[in-house]
Amino acid sequence: MLPVEHILPSLHQQLKTGDAIVVAPPGAGKSTCLPLSLLKLEQFKDKKIILLQPRRIAVRSIAAYLSSQLGEAVGKTVGYRIRGDVKVSSNTRLEIVTEGILTRLLQSQPELPDIGLVIFDEFHERSVHADFSLALCIEVQQALRDDLRLLVMSATLDVTALSKLLPEAKLLESQGKSYPVDLIYRADHNKLPLFEKISRLVIDVVPKHELDCLVFLPSVADINKAAAKLREHFDAEIEVLTLYSELPKQEQQKALQPHPDNKRKIILATNIAETSLTIEGIQVVVDSGVEKKAVFQLSRGITHLQDQNISQASATQRAGRAGRLTAGTCYRLWSREFHDRLPKQSTPDILTTDMSQFILESAIWGSTIRELGLIDQPSDAQIKQGIDILQQLGALDA
Repeated sequence: MLPVEHILPSLHQQLKTGDAIVVAPPGAGKSTCLPLSLLKLEQFKDKKIILLQPRRIAVRSIAAYLSSQLGEAVGKTVGYRIRGDVKVSSNTRLEIVTEGILTRLLQSQPELPDIGLVIFDEFHERSVHADFSLALCIEVQQALRDDLRLLVMSATLDVTALSKLLPEAKLLESQGKSYPVDLIYRADHNKLPLFEKISRLVIDVVPKHELDCLVFLPSVADINKAAAKLREHFDAEIEVLTLYSELPKQEQQKALQPHPDNKRKIILATNIAETSLTIEGIQVVVDSGVEKKAVFQLSRGITHLQDQNISQASATQRAGRAGRLTAGTCYRLWSREFHDRLPKQSTPDILTTDMSQFILESAIWGSTIRELGLIDQPSDAQIKQGIDILQQLGALDA
């Protein structure tokens, strides 16, 4: 029995009359068991359920898993919709989508006529698309569809801020299903490239364990360099696989599923492996503590990718991957003292992103950014910059 099943009766009852907020750690079943249970509710039998996921790889993976639980192919009861890839049919009742897709849907059909429930999964990642589409859904609910239900789910969540947006929503908390994870700090102050440091640590620790190893690196370049080094070292003894969003679907599946010959695996991944995805057989996590983040430079008007330290919340999520199946170990490429100085939570995207797209979407919607119900408001400088860009392009006038 998955931990989230304990809160399902309360959740089903709450959704009859209002919205809900579910807090459950990774492995509790909130992305899998919970949506399938909602399909059985009488109130949604003639309506679709939309499940938002921040990443395309998670959309495909969850759709495949849920369809297999129903004994069906993807696109029947459970389907998905991402940019450039749609698998839905007239029978689809649970549609898993990336966040930008919902914004398009809202703009084309604001009343969401066929939809009974919108689920925002992994909301703690605070994607600007999730913040924006939640704000639009709240407006739809208030102006057009008082029967539309909203469910916000997360592993870690600032419930106080969210409760101000959804004051009538009931908070439900589920315990996780996890085993203890030993945290071992292995700071490396050598002037070596990051992929070299990670490779040396993996080569040192993997022989001490019996099951698979998940390694977090910030970029595809780092992943490919480390993969080459580790394949050379381990030869055919252990299979070294990669996992990132641009990888072909078949290669992603190889990383997610058990090895057909029961060979041990080392999986080198970006932060897409932090949440949502279930990766079989992981007992060891090796964490670089770095992620690649898109940051908008107001002074230059451009967005660029930069490496930055992860938050304590992200580090906890990553470590938890080692404790899904058995007691595990997480090796961190930094010191305990440095960990205490990391920010508690990641900065929400909406405070660091180019807002021009969302200012334009708001104008199409018929309001301004400031009028929308957002947990965090972008700065005046972000909004001025966005309006200036749109006016220069002729997309907005005075």
